[in-house]
Amino acid sequence: MSYTFRKAVRADTTVLIALAGPSGGGKTYSALRLARGIVGPRGKFAMIDTEAGRALHYSDQFDFDHLDLKPPFSPENYAKAVAAAEAAGYHAIIIDSMSHEWNGDGGCQDMHDAAHEKLGNTEQTNILAWRDAKLDHKRMMSRFLQTRSHVIFCLRAEEKIKFLKDPQTGKMKIEPVGWMPLCEKNFMYEMTASFMLLDDHPGVGRPIKLQEQMKPFFNPKNCLDEFAGEQLAKWAAGGTEKAAKDGAGQGLEAPAIPQQASDAPLPQPDIFVQSSAMADHELMIDESENLSKAQSAWQDVTADTRLTSQQKAELYQRYQRKCKTLSGKK
Repeated sequence: MSYTFRKAVRADTTVLIALAGPSGGGKTYSALRLARGIVGPRGKFAMIDTEAGRALHYSDQFDFDHLDLKPPFSPENYAKAVAAAEAAGYHAIIIDSMSHEWNGDGGCQDMHDAAHEKLGNTEQTNILAWRDAKLDHKRMMSRFLQTRSHVIFCLRAEEKIKFLKDPQTGKMKIEPVGWMPLCEKNFMYEMTASFMLLDDHPGVGRPIKLQEQMKPFFNPKNCLDEFAGEQLAKWAAGGTEKAAKDGAGQGLEAPAIPQQASDAPLPQPDIFVQSSAMADHELMIDESENLSKAQSAWQDVTADTRLTSQQKAELYQRYQRKCKTLSGKK
């Protein structure tokens, strides 16, 4: 076998963009603006809609083709819908909402629950019941990573909380710890870039994952817009004017839509990353099948620079409890 090295040159590629947030954050509208920028003024893009046709509310503002995807929202059906859009020649595809693949009707959690019940619905079969759902999700992600169309995913998000004891009153209080996208735990980190959009500044994307070379495309105080989509297309094409075969990057001007003008500081983006990281490690510790895997999960915690000292302390307590359970100690 021979091994040939060549000069590293970024080839023509595609981007996967995730926009997560609660209702009112501007996910759908922002996705439509990004898609128009990516494909250019004459390009075609499609919307795969799992929200009962809500994307059609924007059909008088944007020119796009629409698919009303019905349940079951299985990973296989999502993969088939994207394959059909790619085969139809759409240069960009929006999926709204990707969260249904995880917790919607017929999604991964439903697949797990059905398998769990079939296997006897015991604590021992809980992890085994995830096998088919996770395998189907992995296959779907592999299909997305290989697509030759740009894909923008809209995801719901929920606010995570924790209960703390007030040192002065001794009573328990609720403290928010950030927003969590509703999706498989690794989904956001498979993306080329991902953002959180909140209802206090609709349309403004707080980065969850954003490569250094893409940061100039996104003004942290402005809404995600056509200009950002155009720049993404140029970057994906290797930084040339050959941004898209349908005309992306050909001097597209964004419509006169008001941007965020407030000088008020935006929430610290790291809180989204920390919240997601915390949940990832909790799941890995809880799903450890033996002491060796539990120890490996704890090593991942110690190496994760996204976590605060308090979060690592909480995860260590969780790790100790798991080790006691696995070793049969009370």
